[in-house]
Amino acid sequence: MSSGIQIKPKTAVQKSKTSPLPRSLQPAAKPKPSDKLNPKTIDPFGAYSRPTSAFAAIYAKGGIPCRLVHGSVKHRLQWECLPETVPFDPLLVTLAEGLRETKHPYTFVSKEGFKELLMADGATGKAIPLLPRLVPVLKAALAHSDDEVFGRGLDALVQLSAVVGPSLNDHLKHLLTNLARRLMNKKFREKITVALQKLEQYGGKATTAIIKSKIPTYCSVSS
Repeated sequence: MSSGIQIKPKTAVQKSKTSPLPRSLQPAAKPKPSDKLNPKTIDPFGAYSRPTSAFAAIYAKGGIPCRLVHGSVKHRLQWECLPETVPFDPLLVTLAEGLRETKHPYTFVSKEGFKELLMADGATGKAIPLLPRLVPVLKAALAHSDDEVFGRGLDALVQLSAVVGPSLNDHLKHLLTNLARRLMNKKFREKITVALQKLEQYGGKATTAIIKSKIPTYCSVSS
């Protein structure tokens, strides 16, 4: 027996008031300017999510006491204090690590900073104790696939040899393997040969035997 009570179905208008639109059809929320500073809103796969290198992070925090100055003809470094007053440990090692950078201004700052720091008064006595830490870093630069990184590493090696002299001989064998590999490339043959001759010049007679043990085809400048 029917109770006589009828339930009227909800109209389309009533449904629309109670049922939200599907998520795919809802309008996208307009991003706020502050979202750029909110880590929760950053796309982990976005173009700007790549972590900065150690050298870039130190440079951004002011850990490198020099800055790039753009000149009309060429760039130069401006030091916050005289290079001879700067602690070589860890700055010289940090600059050597920056040789593997591939972006401006880190490439220029690391290369020029390393060179100028070694030109400071008293550099020899400060650099020699750092050789056990410098050599692995330079080895990484010399093993890098980027030709420009390799070139900066080679220049830095010669600059270091000019300052520490024979003290580099105990570590030299660890660096020559990468030079021997690049020596097979015609593009680097002359540059590497000149670098080896300078290493021999700065390191003395003992350097010749070390070089020949890793690169038998090397012709000594004294022969």
